[in-house]
This record gives sequence, C-alpha cells and structure tokens, in this order.
Amino acid sequence: MPYMLYERYPAGHYATFTMNRPDRLNAQGAVMREELTSALAEFTRDPEMRVGIVTGAGRAFSAGADLREMAERDAAGNQEDQARLAEMPPEVRMEGLRLGQPFSRNPKPFIAAVNGLAIAAGMERAADCDIRIASTEAYFALFEVKRGILANYAMNNLARVMPFGEAMYLMLTGDNLSVEEAHRLGFVHEVLEPDRLMPRAVEIAETIGANAPLAVQGTKSVAQFWHRFGLEESLQLNAWVSQRVLNSEDAKEGPLAFSEKRPPVWKGR
Repeated sequence: MPYMLYERYPAGHYATFTMNRPDRLNAQGAVMREELTSALAEFTRDPEMRVGIVTGAGRAFSAGADLREMAERDAAGNQEDQARLAEMPPEVRMEGLRLGQPFSRNPKPFIAAVNGLAIAAGMERAADCDIRIASTEAYFALFEVKRGILANYAMNNLARVMPFGEAMYLMLTGDNLSVEEAHRLGFVHEVLEPDRLMPRAVEIAETIGANAPLAVQGTKSVAQFWHRFGLEESLQLNAWVSQRVLNSEDAKEGPLAFSEKRPPVWKGR
C-alpha cells in the first residue's frame, strides 16, 4: 500500500494527494516524500490536472516528520556519515529547504483539506498550500522546539500567512492552535463538519478548475512571487543556523527521547 495516494479526477480537473499512514498518524518519512515527489511530477505534466487537494487518511492530516525514523537513522549512522552531514555546504542545505515547499513552488494551485491533527511538518504541509480548509476536529501545532530540531518551513513562511507575533508564539512555545483560532487568524479559510470537508474541497477545486488554466497559474505565480519575496535570503540564514542546530547533541536527543517515550535531557550543545 503506498504511503501517498494519488488519484486523478479528470472531469473536475483536480487530483487528490492523500497521506496514507493512518496507523502512524500519517508521519512523513523518506518513502512518503519520494512518493509525493513522483506524484507531483505526474500531476504537473498532466494538462487535465489543474488543482490539487492535499489531505490525510484516518483521523490525522499529518503528525509531522517520522521521528522514529530519524532516531533510527541517527542510531545507525556512523561517524563518517555524521561528519559529511556536518560539512554539508549551505547551498546543498538550501536545496533541501526548497524541497520542503512542494505545493507553493508548484505552478498549479493546491487546497489543504485538514481532516485532523496537523502538527510540526503536518502543519507546514498545510501552510504550503494556497488555500486551507479544516474539519472541526482539526488542530495545529509546531512541536519542533520540544524535540531539539527546527521548524524549517515555518521559520521562513509561517509569518507570511498569519500575524508575526502569533507565528512566533507557536514556534517558540510548541503550544496547540485550535481550529477556531486558526480561522480567526486567517490561517484557515473555512471550518466545516468532518463529512463536509472533502465535498467542500472538491467544490473549490472544481470552481478553480473551470477557470482559464493559464490565468489561474499566472495569478498564482505573481501572488507567490509577492508571498515569497526575500525568501532566498531567509533560506540562506536558515542553512547557516541548521548547520549548528541540527548537528547538535540536542537534535539527536529529541527524536530519541520521543521514540523511547521519555522526557528529553537537553544539554544545550
């Protein structure tokens, strides 16, 4: 069973991208990322596909990055691998940061249909879409500071879709954001009952899909240029900061403590 379900609906000119690891709350690991990259390439080439809908299987949109996978990778890593990561040039790190923005960088519009919890990289996946609607059962959070890692996408983009102070509060505290507050802040366009979420997403997608495709893509390209103005400079700083933070002992301790179900012991180095 694929971890990313890609389904085309040519009559409505839209496709759905469903994160499909419900037993792991749709945690995003290497396989899911690879499958998303493949599905996006097919979607982008397909002239019949004009809008994408992103959602999750089961009760979660996405619980974020697969921290268990991260902990296992760190445990299995040898000193040579760790040294190579520590010496990774900033431009390579920047390319990795760009890959974390698959929907905003796509020429076609994306709708996030947030069906449940969307935390850490799950919230960032939603933030990367052009339009966000959410179920009454959804909530959001950025837990990265509680795991000793960085909310890379959010640091560069979240304050572009909600007030700066609110974005800083979420990133620095790791506190939850209710769906009602997300709507009040303008992060979410609409809040719907669970059984109305996907029908409404399809309705929006079909409305967009019925419009002139070049005009839609042109509108997104100019709007995203404004939205992303100054982003490259922000990514440059992010790459420099990542070299220090993500190669620290704390960055290994956070995912390890999560996988071992214990409080982390921070060392500040």
